[in-house]
Amino acid sequence: LVLLVSGGHSELILMKNHGQFEYLGGTRDDAAGECFDKCARLLNLGYPGGPMVEKNAVSKNLTPLPRPMIKEKSFNFSFSGLKTAVLNRKNEDPQGLAYELQEAITDVLVTKTRQAAEKYQVKNILLAGGVAANKELREKLRQESEKLEFNFLVPEFKLCTDNAAMIAIAAYYLSQKKMPKLNSWEKIKVD
Repeated sequence: LVLLVSGGHSELILMKNHGQFEYLGGTRDDAAGECFDKCARLLNLGYPGGPMVEKNAVSKNLTPLPRPMIKEKSFNFSFSGLKTAVLNRKNEDPQGLAYELQEAITDVLVTKTRQAAEKYQVKNILLAGGVAANKELREKLRQESEKLEFNFLVPEFKLCTDNAAMIAIAAYYLSQKKMPKLNSWEKIKVD
């Protein structure tokens, strides 16, 4: 089971093999990374939003923010309302809001991932995308995976900032299916 979270994606994908995917659900509006970025801007924390929210998420004394769609039975996400909630409370303690924002986003992502993993009886949970660099999300998903006895896979932090490696490996597997094996990247014909 792949949880792909970035500025443009919040998706749960069942990966049966290389190139064999089943889309289970995704964002209906804003992706998790976009929510981090826009809320960080609202709170004057800086850019990129995810790391700035994580850095400032230290105060725990505020009323919790909503957990959008956490009780809905689908595997879809929605983070636009969370941005509105932060906007409506932006005059509160920015560090407290950063903490609550991070908790809300990670709670929703982990809950939906756990539910999908249990439903489809997967062996592995893979966390990918730029938001995979969030330490709180990594730790919560690692703990859930251990508790439910799933293998938890996540790239090194330095590989969670760009989709270039993901695109390259996808292109490699597609090229192996559609073309003779490539011995050298220099022989690739651009189309």
